[in-house]
Amino acid sequence: MPTTLNIALIQSNLYWEDPVKNRKMFEEKIDTIPGHVDLIVLPEMFTTGFTMKPQNIAQSEADATVEWMRRMAQQYNVAMVGSIIFQENGKFFNRLYFVSPEGAPEIYNKKHTFTLAGEDKVYEAGKEKLIFEYKGFRICPMICYDLRFPVWSRNTEDYDVLIYVANWPKKRVNAWDTLLKARAIENMAYCIGVNRIGTDGVDFEYTGHSAVYDVLGEPLAYSEAEEILYATLDNENIEKTRKKLRFLEDRDSFNLIG
Repeated sequence: MPTTLNIALIQSNLYWEDPVKNRKMFEEKIDTIPGHVDLIVLPEMFTTGFTMKPQNIAQSEADATVEWMRRMAQQYNVAMVGSIIFQENGKFFNRLYFVSPEGAPEIYNKKHTFTLAGEDKVYEAGKEKLIFEYKGFRICPMICYDLRFPVWSRNTEDYDVLIYVANWPKKRVNAWDTLLKARAIENMAYCIGVNRIGTDGVDFEYTGHSAVYDVLGEPLAYSEAEEILYATLDNENIEKTRKKLRFLEDRDSFNLIG
C-alpha cells in the first residue's frame, strides 16, 4: 500500500461566471503538472468564482464540468477535488466533487453557507461530511466557511488529510492562515487549503495564501502568487507522530445532532 501522496494545489485567478474559459485555463495548467502527482486540488467554485447568482450558470455547464473532471482524471491518471455550482431538485448547492481515474464521483455539499454574503439565502446547506479513501489515505474535504467551525471538522473518523477549497478574501486572510494551521494541529492531520487570487466580479480581492500543513502544523507549502504548489504527504509520518504523542486518544467524545 502506498505510504505517500503527491499533491498539486492550483492557485489561480478565475474568469467571473465563465465555466468554459475556466475549464480551458485549468486544463492548460493541469497539462504542466508532473506525472507523479496523485491528487490535484482546485479552488471553491473554480468554474465561476464565488457568485451569488447561480441562475446565471446553466445546469448544462455543471454537467460539463463533472464530465471534464472525469476526462482530466482519466487522461492524466490523477484524482481531482474542487467545488462548483450544482442544481438539483430545484435547489442550488455549492458542491464539491472528488473524481478519481476509476469509480464514480463522490460529493460533499458545503455545510456552512456564508451568511455575510447571503449564501444561505441562495444555496442549500449540506448535512453530511464526506470521508473518501484514495491511495491509502483517508481524506475529509470541506469548503471555505467550514474552516471557521472546528466541531464540524473534528477528527472523530481518524482521517489523515483535511482539505479546504476556498474563495477567501484578502481582508480576512489572517483568519485563513491561522485556522488552517489550527485545524492541522488539533486534528493531527495534514491540512490543505487552496484559495484563489485576483479580483472577482463584485470587486473582492484575493491574495491566495494556499498552504499545506503537516500533522504538527508545520508548513510544507505556501504561496501568494498565481502558481501550482506541490507537497508530499506521508502516512508513516502520521502514524509515527500519533503513536508518539497520542493527543487524539484524549479527544472529547460527542455526537452531532441536526
